[in-house]
Amino acid sequence: MSLPSTLRRSTCALLALGLVATATAGPCDLYGAAGYPCVAAHSTTRALYSAYKGSLYQVQRADGTTTDIAPLSAGGVANASTQDSFCAGTTCVISIIYDQSGRGNHLTRAPPGSAGSGPAPGGYDNLADATAAPVYLNGHKAYGVFIAPGTGYRNNAAKGTATGNAAEGMYAVLDGTHYNGGCCFDYGNAETNSVDTGAGHMEAIYFGNCNVWGTGQRSGPWIMGDLENGLFSGQNAKYNGGDPTIKYRFVTAVVKGDSSNLWAIRGGNAASGSLSTYYSGPRPSGYYPMKKEGAIILGIGGDNSHGAQGTFYEGVMTTGYPSDAVEDKVQADVVAAGYATSS
Repeated sequence: MSLPSTLRRSTCALLALGLVATATAGPCDLYGAAGYPCVAAHSTTRALYSAYKGSLYQVQRADGTTTDIAPLSAGGVANASTQDSFCAGTTCVISIIYDQSGRGNHLTRAPPGSAGSGPAPGGYDNLADATAAPVYLNGHKAYGVFIAPGTGYRNNAAKGTATGNAAEGMYAVLDGTHYNGGCCFDYGNAETNSVDTGAGHMEAIYFGNCNVWGTGQRSGPWIMGDLENGLFSGQNAKYNGGDPTIKYRFVTAVVKGDSSNLWAIRGGNAASGSLSTYYSGPRPSGYYPMKKEGAIILGIGGDNSHGAQGTFYEGVMTTGYPSDAVEDKVQADVVAAGYATSS
């Protein structure tokens, strides 16, 4: 039995629309569909929702004037040509990294903390050089956030992020070759007053080869969790043999913590392949229940330790404890974004 031609055309059109919707779903669409909505979504390289067409970040010229950088189209890659034109013949810094989740959890220059003041006026941290981390996504030029020591971003009044022992997930795409042993190149949940308030008051992704606290295999760099007063590669406060040294140019890093005594570290090559689980199990001694405060940091520790370096391309924070399955879908989307060092 054959369908009438008009019905066949309608059916094919619906199928095509369904395929397009599936193909263009962004990381936050995937998390949201699985019941783990993004409460913060930051990227200078692309939109993290398929329908997002607002500003991704703001750049500021040496004369103090600013402009916003949006994606080329809804759900697309950043329009780097806007930045290139605006910054031609002068220097530019990234002054705001906008939150795409709609909650207003934007990241701006980090203030002083209990670990010390930053190098900028008033003890604030420096802003990232807007042109220091060029990258390509499926052939389209974009820029990452190049964190040199002394650079940092923060939001101490974030809305909707996990507090106390509430569950959360997070991932970030980073430059696997840009790191050091300083404290602490983090992205995630931190104290709301920029002061070290004790164990369990943070839950953030760390990337680097700092070996003062926890370590993984060989000499690093490693993906670890900054839970405050320690970088952890697993339950053991020092060594976890399941946490490998990372050798990828582009890295997907995942840290998530449940409301039960469970947390996990996952990671993989952001340019190809799937995620691996480096640790999943109980928290270190003294870190359950958690006492998360809900601020958001990038490039620094919770107390404004700013000796680390790294490059950030994109990252989100979610409610709930995302399943491995949805994180695997997010990884597939990251790979499909086509991160590369040239066009």
